[in-house]
Amino acid sequence: MNLLLQSDEYQYELVQELNLLEKERLMLIWNNEYPMQLSYQSLEAFENYLNKVNQKRFILAKTYGNQIVGWFFKFEREGELWFATIVDEKHKGKGIGSTLLKLGKKQFGALNGWVIDHNRYFKNNGQKYLSPLEFYIKNACRVHHGQRLEVAVLSAVKITL
Repeated sequence: MNLLLQSDEYQYELVQELNLLEKERLMLIWNNEYPMQLSYQSLEAFENYLNKVNQKRFILAKTYGNQIVGWFFKFEREGELWFATIVDEKHKGKGIGSTLLKLGKKQFGALNGWVIDHNRYFKNNGQKYLSPLEFYIKNACRVHHGQRLEVAVLSAVKITL
């Protein structure tokens, strides 16, 4: 663990490996915040996803009670560096996501991401999944409108951090 930043409410840690409790918490946040078609039904399935990529690094946003409330995930896929980030709904609007992006860019440089750019999906709780594209634009990400991921379960546009 490497402490990157502390604020009054949160601390941000860089880690290479996740322990079991961290994986369980991250899967819960993932399943609550991302569209239902991206959900994982078991911890084993989530671990399989994490194990399929190389050069993994995580930045965990934690409360001082040590509860993970957000994360930034850097990884390599097919020779390119990528990222994913997510913040627990109860902690959105507090600057965590923006801080994670800034720390990720500082630690790892330019990274690619896929961002859903429409509001056609739903979360597991039945609420509409709202596109975070404006958030990424506000945080200086570049949108590559001509590069899309179009697969059976997902439609997204490529961005660069």
